[in-house]
Amino acid sequence: MLRYLPFMIFLGVVIYALIDCATTKKEDAKHLPKVAWLILIVLFPLLGSLGWLIAGRNRRRPSAAGGRAGGGSGGGTGGGRRSTWVAPDDNPEFLKKLGDENAKDDSNEGTEDDGDEKGDGDGRRDGGPRKD
Repeated sequence: MLRYLPFMIFLGVVIYALIDCATTKKEDAKHLPKVAWLILIVLFPLLGSLGWLIAGRNRRRPSAAGGRAGGGSGGGTGGGRRSTWVAPDDNPEFLKKLGDENAKDDSNEGTEDDGDEKGDGDGRRDGGPRKD
């Protein structure tokens, strides 16, 4: 079983490079067109895969602007740019929306009247036990 390990690693690297190259945007391929990289990976699996993984793609580094790639506004709304996922409690847009909803609920809390809660003035809903 151990003698198949190098072949399995080689196959995994080739498949990963092929899928990574195929799903990469045309603009992100460096040095050669994307189609040329795909042909290199298929014809020369070892060299093509290693070449693609080392030098074939623009690798974006996270910027200092909030730890998101491309300096986007976050939350996956970078205008087509790749960005990292932002947790809801770290997303200012989500927190603002949540605060607005809470403020709206608080302001409507005392004014809501369902009409079906007709009480007898004891402060309890009808149907519960009454003390006379």
